Amino acid sequence: MGSRVTFFEVEILDWKTKQQLCFLDKVEPCATISDIRLMFHKSYPKWYPARQSIRLDPKGKSLRDEEILQHLPVGTTATLYFKDLGPQIGWTMVFLTEYAGPLFIYFLFYFRMPFVYGLDDKITSSPHPVVNLACICHSFHYIKRLIETIFVHRFSHGTMPLRNIIKNCFYYWGFAAWLAYYINHPLYTPPSYGQKQINFAVIMFLICEAGNFSIHVALSDLRRDGSKIRKIPYPTKNPFTWLFFFVSCPNYTYEVGAWISFTIMTQCVPVGLFTFLCFIQMTVWAKDKHYTYVREFKDYPSLRMPIIPFFL
Repeated sequence: MGSRVTFFEVEILDWKTKQQLCFLDKVEPCATISDIRLMFHKSYPKWYPARQSIRLDPKGKSLRDEEILQHLPVGTTATLYFKDLGPQIGWTMVFLTEYAGPLFIYFLFYFRMPFVYGLDDKITSSPHPVVNLACICHSFHYIKRLIETIFVHRFSHGTMPLRNIIKNCFYYWGFAAWLAYYINHPLYTPPSYGQKQINFAVIMFLICEAGNFSIHVALSDLRRDGSKIRKIPYPTKNPFTWLFFFVSCPNYTYEVGAWISFTIMTQCVPVGLFTFLCFIQMTVWAKDKHYTYVREFKDYPSLRMPIIPFFL
């Protein structure tokens, strides 16, 4: 005689009011959080699965789609909490919107549109070659990001809250306009140490961009089979990935390096401020990822730091 299957009862409460929203009877023990989201969606069609955050604790982290009910620390009557994440938008569209904006906004200033500086038709280009170089580097950076979004990145989450994209676009687009305004301004003065400073910055910029791309490819290869399981990234034969020996998030290390080099190249205060804010934000992200790795993997390399080798 076969063993009797024990079904679960799942109670879903509002994370804030603790009011019961839904009671699911006879849930299979092998049901995933993704399955529970779909069941909840049938009761509340307006809250499609991507909008739902299902948690064990009202203030805890969202459970992953692939987590299985019987493996969670709950009894056969499970209490879960729901939070509405708000309208969602796909990650690919998020990045295309965030990165295409700065690309085109920069061109408005580079081509000296009359409504930007209030100039007559006589002053349409800068006498400084570094201005042209800065435009090439800035454009290259965002074109690379767009290409990575379409062909390289594999996203662990399918969507992002719509309100976040508005905030992110305001940040990226606003800074792009501010940087471009000063770099392409008729009164802009080139770097103090001239061509040597510019040449050094360009070489540094290209190295960091190549490194950043290499890391993104290496991270993408970890999920080539479509798996969402987190794995430890390791250096490959590509020398740019050897930074994995020392830091958990070398993509952020290279990204900050690229903006530092752009700051040196243009010697522009707004670029320096943008670089500083980027460093702060990426350090926060890197620390979060680093400690997640340390928590999940007992054999995680002890030499690694979040973003700066041996330091931070």
